[in-house]
This record gives sequence, structure tokens and C-alpha cells, in this order.
Amino acid sequence: MAEFFESKTGQDEKRRRRSRKGEVRRAEILSAAMRRFAEDGYQNAAIGDVARDVGLSLPGLLHHFPTKVDLLLAILDKRDLECESFIGPYRSDLRGLLKGMVEVFRRNAEMIEVIRAFAILNAESLMKDHPAKAWFLDRASQLQNDIAATFERAVADGSIDGKIDGRAMAAELIAVMDGLQMLWLRDPTRFDMVGGLEAYVGRLLASLGLEG
Repeated sequence: MAEFFESKTGQDEKRRRRSRKGEVRRAEILSAAMRRFAEDGYQNAAIGDVARDVGLSLPGLLHHFPTKVDLLLAILDKRDLECESFIGPYRSDLRGLLKGMVEVFRRNAEMIEVIRAFAILNAESLMKDHPAKAWFLDRASQLQNDIAATFERAVADGSIDGKIDGRAMAAELIAVMDGLQMLWLRDPTRFDMVGGLEAYVGRLLASLGLEG
């Protein structure tokens, strides 16, 4: 009986080691794929090039991600989880959410290749039948809904003027963020994306009576 438990424990440890090794390898593949998508775009990027970038054969990469679409969706889901984890603590109220948006930009400014890759994927997803079309549409809708809901709660608790249209404000904020990000991606050495959003949020908070 003791031998059985020792053997089972050893097998469990081997499985855990294999699992950890697989997770590390998957992370390496996702990072390499994002670099390729940033350089070539999703449509032009070759999955075989991604495999070579991480020292794998094509069958070796396909063991982790059976198709190029699987690889793309894994990248998108990973990015979504990271963003959700980062912005979560700022969602307590409207002021916190707006300040949190600035912190997201501050964080994004340190990972230009990742942001460029997602901007390219977002633009490509406008094409008919693109595999990420639904993902980006759902993400945009959810973001607008979340921001609008935060404005609406602020209206309901009397923090801001009851005439404020939450959905219109959400659309405006998203448009400002997208525009600032695009200007920065085109010329990051000359355009201060973070400063631009910080100034906008400051003006918005003042207009809402939430400055300070």
C-alpha cells in the first residue's frame, strides 16, 4: 500500500512538471505570435514562422494550438484577462474608473509591440469573415456597456448631473482613447498618449464636478 502511494505521488509530480513546462511553452508561443502579428498582421503571418521563432517544429506548435485561429483566440483571451485583472480595482466609482483608464494607458505605453499587434488585429477584424470579428465586436460592446453603467450609477446616486447620458459619454471616452492610442502608435517618440488622456480625464472630471 505504501509503495502504491509513493508511486502515485511520483506520477502526480511528473504530471505537474509536464503541466508547468507546457504552460511555459504556451506562453512563449503566444509572445512569439504577437510579435509576428505586430510585424506582418494576422492574415500575412505564417504559423510556421512562429514555430521557428520558439524553436519548435510545426507539428510541435500544433500540439499546443491546433490551428492559427486557436492561436489568435488564445492571444485575445490572454490579453482580456490581463486587462480585466488590472482595471478591476479601479471600478469602485466613476472617478476611480476614469483614473483607472489613465493607469491602463500608462501600462500600455510600456508594451508598444503588444498594443501595436492588437491595433492591427482590431483593424483587420473589420474584414468580412475575420476569425476575430466577433471577439472585437463583443469586447467593444462590453466596454461601452461597462463604462455606461458606471456613469448611470453615478447619476443614480447623485454624484453627477442627472441629464448626463451614460452611453454617449462611454462612446466619447472610447473614441478619445482609440484616437490617442493611434496617434501614439504612429509616432511614439513625439506624442504623449498618457499625458493626452490624463488631461482629457482631468477636464472631464472637472466638468462633472468630480475633480480632486
